[in-house]
Amino acid sequence: MASQAKAVTLKTEEAASLNGIKLLIVGLQHAFTMFGATVLVPYLTGVPVNVALFTAGIGTLLFHLITRWKVPVFLGSSFAYIAPMIAVTLYYINQGPTQYDSIQTALSDGVNITPMLAYATGGILIAGFVKFGFGLLVKYIGIEKVKALFPPVISGTMITLIGLILSPVAVSMAASNWPLALTALGTAVIVRLYFKGFNRLIPVIWGIITGYLVAVITGNVDFSSVNSAGWIGIPGFFLPKFSLRAISIIVPVAIAPAIEHFGDVFAVSEVTGKKFYEDPGIHRTLMGDGLATSLGGFFGGPANTTYSENIGVLAITKIFNPWVMRIAAIFAIILSFVPKVGAIIQSIPTAVMGGIEILLFGMIATVGLKSLVSNRVKLDGRNLILVSVMLVFGLGGAKLSIGSFALEGLGLAALVGLILNALFTYTKASEE
Repeated sequence: MASQAKAVTLKTEEAASLNGIKLLIVGLQHAFTMFGATVLVPYLTGVPVNVALFTAGIGTLLFHLITRWKVPVFLGSSFAYIAPMIAVTLYYINQGPTQYDSIQTALSDGVNITPMLAYATGGILIAGFVKFGFGLLVKYIGIEKVKALFPPVISGTMITLIGLILSPVAVSMAASNWPLALTALGTAVIVRLYFKGFNRLIPVIWGIITGYLVAVITGNVDFSSVNSAGWIGIPGFFLPKFSLRAISIIVPVAIAPAIEHFGDVFAVSEVTGKKFYEDPGIHRTLMGDGLATSLGGFFGGPANTTYSENIGVLAITKIFNPWVMRIAAIFAIILSFVPKVGAIIQSIPTAVMGGIEILLFGMIATVGLKSLVSNRVKLDGRNLILVSVMLVFGLGGAKLSIGSFALEGLGLAALVGLILNALFTYTKASEE
């Protein structure tokens, strides 16, 4: 045990001593990790990709400012708002003479969707303020009461669910070309376990580079977008518009990512061994998340949210310096003005990123299980029921829909867990 503790200490000291070019490379590793998901949301919603990159970068920096530069997270495009953004944009597009069933079809017909999309980003701006309000409410309630709502059995299960819910995405991406996916995954594993020195701290970069080189050699990379992209370009910013219809569709969605936010903060706290929900406080992380979302809507970008992918990188590398996330944010902002570089990164085959995400998402799920073990959660009686029901609601595809509002996945599982925990506590249900 003593030698194991010494080894862990040495690894931590090795990670903490990074500076200069090495810290920059680790930051770029986080930028590579967030890129795929961050650009997928604008592709589906019609938001300009370079705007999404800019708002992710500046939103992350704003979050770090609000959270006193302490929390090592990256904020990227939120998937929770995809459906309502599409619904709002299509509604206003279809007020014209031609009816469309998808944004991509309208774009292919040469429709300028920006005036219609502006109503969706207006709703995003308001939704961010609502999430900021949730942060103020949490501050008023107090951290002790919030912690009582999320005992280790619930928070640990939520962390596990983050990884398990995302796992089908990783497998689906990898399935587009399993040889490439396994090349990237295998390289990352080998580097992390068998390399020494600085290289073992950047397994994701080595996995992506190796997978990309193999993809180029085997003819699995399309360079057409790279050739057509320019070197310098101003992001296509546009101001939001506001309507009661758009607000009524988009703003209620803020509840789901607000609940999921607790899971992400618990996850990064568990990974780093620091109680960020106490210092700087989960009210500050919620407020920072909300303001980052509002900032995204102001510039014409999607909502922002804490990225589980990057938490997975933290779990692998053990590098918890918040500067690595700020470097990734600065890189995202630079990319938003350099379409050529962004196109090169976007040309990385989906399968390569899928292979990497198999490892990242699995690590997050494992961190949740580790949390249950380290907190000595006894899976018996009411705890067994709590975990069982949360897992099924989180993974089984259940959805709670009220009008335009829908709660599913992690958000629904957390809500069910909170209700059952309150019920069991009130009725003094057996713990055995």
